[in-house]
Amino acid sequence: MDRTSAFAWQPNAALSQASNAAAFMHVLGVDSWEAMVRCGDEDPERFHRVLLDHFGFRFYRPYSAVVDETRGPAWASWCVGGTTNVVLNVLDRWRGTPTYDKPLLDWEGEDGARRTLTYREIDREVCRLAGGLRGLGLGPGDVVAIYLPNVPEAMVAMLAVAKIGAVVMPLFSGFGADAVASRLATGGAKAIITIDASLRRGKVVNAFAVVDEAAALSPAVEHVIVLRHTGAPVDWRSGRDHWWDELCATQPDTASTQEMDAEAPYLLVFTSGTTGQPKGVVHSHIGFTAKLVLDLWLLLDCKPSDRVFWMSDMGWIIGPLIVFGTPLVGATLVLVEGAPNYPDPDRMWRIIERQRITYLGVAPTTVRGFMAQGSAPAATYDLSSLRMLISAGEAWTPEAWWWFFQQAGGGRLPILNFSGGTEMISIIGTTVLLPLKCCGFNCALPGTGADILDESGASAMPGAVGELVMRRPSIGLTRGIWRDEVRYLQTYWSTWPGIWHHGDFASRDADGQWYIHGRSDDTMKIAGKRTGPDEIEALALATGQIADAAAIAVPDPIKGSALVLVCVPKPGASDPDALRDKLERAVTQGLGTPFRPSRVIFVSDLPRTRNMKIMRRVIRAVCAGEEPGDQSALVNPEAVLELRMRIGNDPDDRRRRAP
Repeated sequence: MDRTSAFAWQPNAALSQASNAAAFMHVLGVDSWEAMVRCGDEDPERFHRVLLDHFGFRFYRPYSAVVDETRGPAWASWCVGGTTNVVLNVLDRWRGTPTYDKPLLDWEGEDGARRTLTYREIDREVCRLAGGLRGLGLGPGDVVAIYLPNVPEAMVAMLAVAKIGAVVMPLFSGFGADAVASRLATGGAKAIITIDASLRRGKVVNAFAVVDEAAALSPAVEHVIVLRHTGAPVDWRSGRDHWWDELCATQPDTASTQEMDAEAPYLLVFTSGTTGQPKGVVHSHIGFTAKLVLDLWLLLDCKPSDRVFWMSDMGWIIGPLIVFGTPLVGATLVLVEGAPNYPDPDRMWRIIERQRITYLGVAPTTVRGFMAQGSAPAATYDLSSLRMLISAGEAWTPEAWWWFFQQAGGGRLPILNFSGGTEMISIIGTTVLLPLKCCGFNCALPGTGADILDESGASAMPGAVGELVMRRPSIGLTRGIWRDEVRYLQTYWSTWPGIWHHGDFASRDADGQWYIHGRSDDTMKIAGKRTGPDEIEALALATGQIADAAAIAVPDPIKGSALVLVCVPKPGASDPDALRDKLERAVTQGLGTPFRPSRVIFVSDLPRTRNMKIMRRVIRAVCAGEEPGDQSALVNPEAVLELRMRIGNDPDDRRRRAP
């Protein structure tokens, strides 16, 4: 269906009236979502004060002002003078209430193992690990990396690190040693929590071996805490390494939660931009937690009765969102180890039926995978428990959107899509109060000043594609890039004075529906995971057989975007087939299987500007079969002709690998 088509879903009175948003709007004294957005944008002091009070947000010491922008919007400070802790609000608040004895976590292993832990039991394990970490000398401000798959202890670890006032640094569990080491160094991590090994698609993945190699390259790392899981052997280093169970064995079941300044950093999540070096996105105790109230509770209508299920790795922003967000609203998280389509192709749907999931989150790439394998869940599984469908991570295709709308929701549930990023979770989203079109977002988030700007910096006309921006600093906005203020300002605040430049192309139609059209820079999203080209290219160059390389993403019907490597081999390099295999292994070992190149193309030179900058925009267009646009800056236009020839004439270069 065309994006300018009729509405695909209309709100119903019962759903709207029972929503969290409707209850809050009554307290705020407004009668529409649009009026609430205006209040959040124009009077952030009142809006956020009413929101935090209504939700029952907890502070040790109350704040004197909601926001202070005296240093400018890039450095806005929130809940000035207040002290709190994310764990005070997501776990401690439930002590002495009925919620304390309800399930917080239902876990399933890839091998079928099951565990259920109540809020009380999670709290006990968090306190014991917090005591163990304190016993190692870890405390406020220390960075603790977490390299764990989706096991219950991943939630415990993230909560325990935050509880002691340390900074949680989750890492993608599929990263290789080089990627882990670079992030340990950038973050200055003093400790890392990992596992001996885990299962992934029936294979044992030795996480400790990766951490052992990475830690050896990271002199700041003093401690490695290891969870026993599979019993795989580990190459133990006495003094540095500690078994989780032994560390916690003598710790009491209770521990204090560290009182922290509301703006103290607690979460460091890595994302990448076109410069390639991973960016450490910093979130504070007040910022991330208050944004979860805005996004998960107010926008996405998550309720205490919900059973939340979203298969995401802890190293991407959705991991912290579900780990901290689910207990924040008092709901139950269903956490699953492994992949959505292994050991059987319809595993995700089977879990929804058995676990009676009410609140399902997906990335569009997951849906396209189910479509490709011919799944028909609506005819095979009982999905009647579902109440909400949530999506994020990348743009939908109309075919995938309609498939999910019909197959998962039976045409009765809205797809609550939201878009923003690691830096602030969401800028635009979907509420149950407004009608929805295919692939669209039906609202902006209050307190963001969301807009779309044309090249002149003016608000774009309806239907025109421009740059998605925020005219206001959101309470959940990153507090900068870790230890790199200059890069933070240059990346996000240098295009238009006082305006956050997000880097997504977007548009709005005449009905007020928003659409995302992809990144406006060279950042790539592969299977919903963002990375920059330089990090991938560095892995290719490290083989020693490549003189130069360009990593770009092209449209892919399954993954949304597929990685293509265009390389200049060194003289005397391996034969093409062997070199392709070597490059694929280098990238997957460094960044994980989702980043395996779908195509490796060899050329004698790359298209370059006169100052020798690689023109990835041109390479991307040629590989996607599109017109590359203005090439006036090229110093070697013959490189474009060669690339076209390689793609069109070399059957080996057209070889594609299954995702």
